Amino acid sequence: MTPRTTLTPTALLFDMDGTLVDSTVVVERTWRRFARRHGLDAEEILATAHGRRTGETVARYAPPGTDAAAETARLVAEEVADVDGIVPVPGAAGLLSALPAGSWAVVTSAGRELTHRRMAAAGLPVPEVLVSADDVTEGKPSPEGYLAAAAALGVDPARTVVFEDAEAGLRAARASGATPVVVGGHDGPAAQGLARVRDLCEVTVRRTASGLLDVTLHRAPAPAA
Repeated sequence: MTPRTTLTPTALLFDMDGTLVDSTVVVERTWRRFARRHGLDAEEILATAHGRRTGETVARYAPPGTDAAAETARLVAEEVADVDGIVPVPGAAGLLSALPAGSWAVVTSAGRELTHRRMAAAGLPVPEVLVSADDVTEGKPSPEGYLAAAAALGVDPARTVVFEDAEAGLRAARASGATPVVVGGHDGPAAQGLARVRDLCEVTVRRTASGLLDVTLHRAPAPAA
């Protein structure tokens, strides 16, 4: 029997990259170019950049004397221009189409322009409530973005479910008081003890008579070795 977890939140909050949109090839191309420009270890950067704002990663790794603002602007421009290989995470389109308007939001470490570009490239709708890197003073793992999204939807953060795939985002979701669900294979400290799905094909949702969302996580068994 397929293991199931049922949740009854008021709203769903989604990370974008790795949760709704698979942008791995673009992200890797962008950060590898950055690493080559500055003689840095691309693998080290890629291991920590996911789920964090671009400027924060630049500030962490750029050599002394680098114009961090100019470098960040360059990286963002490269990402906005490059959508080759961007696809939706399996199940994302079907899940979002099943959600009532005003019952979900996107909270992302990408800027607003980049978010619109990637969601469009993946064929996904942008919700009424979008909290991007441009809208917060502190990025993930700060809970600021998730708290702002809940406030914009008019719901208690504790009555939301957050779908996330990265350590920084899961830490942010936990700190906001939401119920986090891990999407994909991330197994870092913040993922321990949480419900998880391989992708969004394993999530179904319906609106209950009381106005809540009935969210079921169908965790398919692992394939035989």
